[in-house]
Amino acid sequence: MRTRRSVRHPVPALAALLLAAALALTGCSAGDDASGGSSSAADRADGKGVSGEAAPGGTGSGAKATAPPKLATSHIIRTASLTVRVKDVPKALDQARTGVENAGGYVGNETTTRDAGGHERTRVVLRVPVEKYEEVLADLEGSGKLLDRSAKAEDVTDQVVDVESRIKTQRASVARIRELMDQATKLSDVVTLEGELSTRQADLEALLARQKSLKDRTSLATITLSLSETPVKKEAKDDDPGFVDALAGGWSAFVTMLRWLAVAFGAVLPFAAVAALVVWLWLRVVRPRLPRRPAPAATALGPLPTARPAPESAQPGTPGERD
Repeated sequence: MRTRRSVRHPVPALAALLLAAALALTGCSAGDDASGGSSSAADRADGKGVSGEAAPGGTGSGAKATAPPKLATSHIIRTASLTVRVKDVPKALDQARTGVENAGGYVGNETTTRDAGGHERTRVVLRVPVEKYEEVLADLEGSGKLLDRSAKAEDVTDQVVDVESRIKTQRASVARIRELMDQATKLSDVVTLEGELSTRQADLEALLARQKSLKDRTSLATITLSLSETPVKKEAKDDDPGFVDALAGGWSAFVTMLRWLAVAFGAVLPFAAVAALVVWLWLRVVRPRLPRRPAPAATALGPLPTARPAPESAQPGTPGERD
């Protein structure tokens, strides 16, 4: 009986010991969780994620997923053409030039002509910054009576991106060729690499020139402005012609006739001069050298007598001869 008691008594004690150890472990894990939670909160306040890396903008890993994507810049070529009728072309041109220069642009090609009626017409190319394009265009349209207007916008964003990418690739290619040239030991290899380097540098310069042209055309808009003067209205006159009008008309017709005669004489004069020269050469040079016709042949006794007709009485068959 004592032996059974000694066996039964250690079991409850062991169970109690295990229960106390489990409670102690549970308390320690709870404390660790609390401290871990506080450290996580501190890390989030410092702008760090769970992995300890700083998130963009200091907002944590969650803010990184909600950040707005960066939009690509658009590259647009803007061109416009205006035809405006004004009373004074030089004055309107000065105003347009001043407005463009104040906007940060400049004046390109300029052409001025004057028609038969004395009306002046000017065509000028203006380059203005894109951000001032609409403002300058509105000012030019209001400078007079708008006769014609056309505008065009061409999106070349793809071309700009493509050129930039090709420039980066070409620069890397040129750098690789230069590295190979530094490592080359044979003269033939150096000559081959120099030729390849020249070709790739030429391609790179062409791409850079195209990039510069695209940048100029997208940063500055082109406006072609045509200015023409307003025809001056003439005073109304009496339609009935008088003596002075008839005299003026006759004199105008006479002057016109003389002008046409002078034109006709001027047109015929070269031909007449050539014909006179040909006749002179014929009479002075060619004709004296031509062989002359031979004179009639003569005998030693002199020229042969010519036959004379017989008299009527001596003719045979006449009555006087029969007698």
